Amino acid sequence: MKLYDGGRAPNPRRVRVFLAEKGIEVQMVPVDMAGLEHKSALMTSRNPLQRLPVLELDDGTILTESVAICRYFEELHPEPALFGRGALGKAKVEMWQRRVELNLFMCVAAAFRHIHPAMKEWEVPQIPTWGEANKPKALDFLEILDGELASREFAAGDEYSIADITGLIAIDFMKPARMRVPEEFGNVIRWHQALSNRPSAAA
Repeated sequence: MKLYDGGRAPNPRRVRVFLAEKGIEVQMVPVDMAGLEHKSALMTSRNPLQRLPVLELDDGTILTESVAICRYFEELHPEPALFGRGALGKAKVEMWQRRVELNLFMCVAAAFRHIHPAMKEWEVPQIPTWGEANKPKALDFLEILDGELASREFAAGDEYSIADITGLIAIDFMKPARMRVPEEFGNVIRWHQALSNRPSAAA
């Protein structure tokens, strides 16, 4: 089993943090995204979308998309449960994972990809106005999340989950996107600091 990894990019890191929380070791194959190795013939043959991470199983089966890869490992190694427990718990994790991904993670990514000069050759066409339009969307969601976190420790409830991993990665990605969490969102700041203090955050 090989995990083709993209270093500091958000989605590869999301899988590494998940694996670290699980205590799972997988053979990592570094892919130099700065050098556009993810667009090479080797990687294109494994993922025609030319995106990372890519998990190659021993029988040659290919899995892509970070959350799908995480779900695969969750089935193989159910503990600790990072996709929730029971019907309601799993539904809540799915709900908050989707909310965080669509309303924060993707908005921050759009801001970075459409505004940062380093992404000019990657995001064609790069539309700066679209990048700027996504910044307030992310902040609007953070305001909602701040209110939710007033009454619980983690995004989806009382247990750490994939929703928290997505949130950690998204907020860390705000810096290169030239964004910041407003100081008045104290619950989000407390939550992010707690997530950052977990050993898995260094993965």
